[in-house]
Amino acid sequence: MTSDVSSGGGSGRSSWAHTAREVPILLVSAAVLAFLLKSLVAQAFYIPSGSMLPQLQINDRVVVSKLAYQLHDPRRGDIVVFDCPKVSCVSQEHSTNRVRRVVRKLAEGVGVIQPSTEEFIKRVVGLPGETVQGKDGVVYVDGRRVVEPYLPPNTITSDFAPVKVPARHLWVMGDNRTNSSDSRVFGPIPTSTVVGRTVVRVWPLGEAAFL
Repeated sequence: MTSDVSSGGGSGRSSWAHTAREVPILLVSAAVLAFLLKSLVAQAFYIPSGSMLPQLQINDRVVVSKLAYQLHDPRRGDIVVFDCPKVSCVSQEHSTNRVRRVVRKLAEGVGVIQPSTEEFIKRVVGLPGETVQGKDGVVYVDGRRVVEPYLPPNTITSDFAPVKVPARHLWVMGDNRTNSSDSRVFGPIPTSTVVGRTVVRVWPLGEAAFL
C-alpha cells in the first residue's frame, strides 16, 4: 500500500534550500520597488538646517510628492525641495560615476545609507514672469505686498532690488529670513531642478501634519 505522506527529512532540506534561493530575489525586488517609488512617486527628506524655522525644525522628516507638479504648476506658498543650485554641487554630481550615482540612490531608497544633502527646501514666493522685491522689511510681488501668514510675527525680510523671475523659474525663500540661503543669494531657480512639493511632516510623530 502506498503512502500519501512523503519523507520529512528530504522535504525539510528542500524547503530550506528553496527559501534560501528566494531570499536574495525578495531583497532585490524590495530594493527595486523602493527605488521606483522614491524616483517616481514620493521621497522622504530630513531637514538639516534651520532655514525653514519655525514650521520645520532641524531633523524633522518630511515626505515630498513627485507627482504634484504633474497635476498643476507650482503655487505661491508651496514648500519645495530642489537640487542644490551652487556650481560646486552641480559639478560634484556630474563628476560622480553614473553607476555609483544609481547605486547610491538605490541604497538611499532602502535606508542603507543616509540621504544626501544636495537638495534645498524653501518656500515659493515668486512665480514665472513676476517681479519680486524686498522693501521696508517685507516682500512685494508686482508692486503688491505679499501676505505671508506662515512667518512669525515681526519677521523682517532684508531689502533686495526688484528681480523679474524668468520663464520656467521660481523665486524661493526660507521662512527663517535672517538665516536662509535662498534666491536672495543664488537667484531664481529653474523649475526643472524641483524634486517635488513637500506635503506632510512625518517626524516627530507627535507633530505629524500636512504642510
